[in-house]
Amino acid sequence: MHGEQFKIGLVLSGGGARGFAHLGLIQALNEAGIFPDIISGTSAGALAGVLYADGYTPNEILHMMNSGSRLDFMRPALPREGLLQLGGIIKILKTNLRAKTFEDLKLPLYVAATDLNNGKVEYFSKGALIDPVIASASIPVLFQPVLINNTHYVDGGVLDNLPVRPIANKCRFLIGSFVNPVGYMEKISGLISIAERTFMLSMSKEIIEKAKIFDLLVAPQELRNFKILDPDRAEDLFSVGYKATMQKLKDIKIKKLLEL
Repeated sequence: MHGEQFKIGLVLSGGGARGFAHLGLIQALNEAGIFPDIISGTSAGALAGVLYADGYTPNEILHMMNSGSRLDFMRPALPREGLLQLGGIIKILKTNLRAKTFEDLKLPLYVAATDLNNGKVEYFSKGALIDPVIASASIPVLFQPVLINNTHYVDGGVLDNLPVRPIANKCRFLIGSFVNPVGYMEKISGLISIAERTFMLSMSKEIIEKAKIFDLLVAPQELRNFKILDPDRAEDLFSVGYKATMQKLKDIKIKKLLEL
C-alpha cells in the first residue's frame, strides 16, 4: 500500500530523445488538473523532471530543449571515454536552471545514476544539481562518465530505467511514463547505432517488472518509430506522449482512482 506523504508521484524513464514524450504526458496531466507532488527520473526523465521541478511548464521545456540542432546536443568527442559530448544539454541546464541545489527546486526530485565504481544505482536528492542530472543522462560508451566525489557515474538506466523505488512508499497515487519500447530494427550498423540499440534493449525489461506498481502507466508503443538519438522530432514526440496520456485518462477506473 502506498504511503500518504505525497498525493501524486511521477516516475519518468530514460529513452534519449524519446523523453520529449514525457513533456506531452505532463502537459496532458496538467490540463486534467493533475499535478505531481514529487518526481523521480532517469536520464531523459531526469532532464524533463529537473526542469519541471524548477517551475517550467512542459511547453517551455519543449521550446528550451528544441531550440538547437542535433549537433548542439551531441557533438563528436575523442573516443577515449565516450563517442559524443553533452555540451549542448549542459549549457541549457546552466543557462536556465534557477535552482542550484535539489533543495532549491519547487518540487522534490530524485535522480537515478549508475555508480560505475561500486556497481550500484544511486538516487540523488540533495546537494548540487547539475552534475547528477548530467550523470543520469550519460549513456555508457556514447557519453563519458561524470565524476562526482571521486566516483564515476553513468546513465541511471543501466540499473534502473524506471526509478520508482525512491518514492514508491511515499505516494498515494503513482504515475509512470515509460518511453523506451523496443521492436524490430532491420538496419544496425556503426558503433553508435550498436551501442544505442544494445542500451535500449537493456532498459526495456523495466516495463515488465514494474508495470503493476503504478496506478497509471503510460508507455506508447508508437515510440518504437523514433530513435533515442534523434532530437529533431521533438514536437512529434511531445504529441505522442500527450495523446497517449489523454487516452489513458478517459479510462473510468483511472478517473475513479484520481477522484479518491
